[in-house]
Amino acid sequence: MIRLVIAEDHIALIDGIKVFFEYEEDIEFLGFAGNGRELMDLVERKRPNLVITDIRMPVMDGIQATKNILKQNPEIKVIAFTMFDQDNAVQQMLDAGARGYILKNASLKDLLFAIRKVHSGEVYYDPNINVESKENSAKRKSVLTKRQREILKLVGLGKTNQEIADALFIGKTTVETHRKNMIKKLNLQGAGELLRYALDRKYDF
Repeated sequence: MIRLVIAEDHIALIDGIKVFFEYEEDIEFLGFAGNGRELMDLVERKRPNLVITDIRMPVMDGIQATKNILKQNPEIKVIAFTMFDQDNAVQQMLDAGARGYILKNASLKDLLFAIRKVHSGEVYYDPNINVESKENSAKRKSVLTKRQREILKLVGLGKTNQEIADALFIGKTTVETHRKNMIKKLNLQGAGELLRYALDRKYDF
């Protein structure tokens, strides 16, 4: 049985979800909270196994609430409820331990699919949000050699191929070859995307 609580400060949205879930025999809706602090109290009282939470909320946001909840209840699955303009916040939710994210304007059927998938132990990432999960980021990172990570860090610092070659005591042609191989390994479209990738990683190589 899926024991569900939701943190969302728009009551009309909650009401629509509640009505829809009344017909789902495998879901028990335990209640809703209007902010992160209320969510923590609700989790303590109702003991859900799945939480859907908005990210930006008053008093305490969904990111901090997720960290606190999972610290005390690591078995609980969390899904972030988000908007299009919150890509960075979604990444923070994933870093906090959320098992997925879905847009607030997703269909109720999609929401139901996400809930069941996450409850079963899988993850759900709304295809309409371009956020890289920690798992995918780690996979990408692992395909690069130590030398390539060194080069990528210098790419992120804005160094030219010659400057990178001088810093690492290798040939310029070797640097160019590594950059081409990294673009291929990371499934990027060119030098511009490689630079963006390096900047997005905040030099964490």
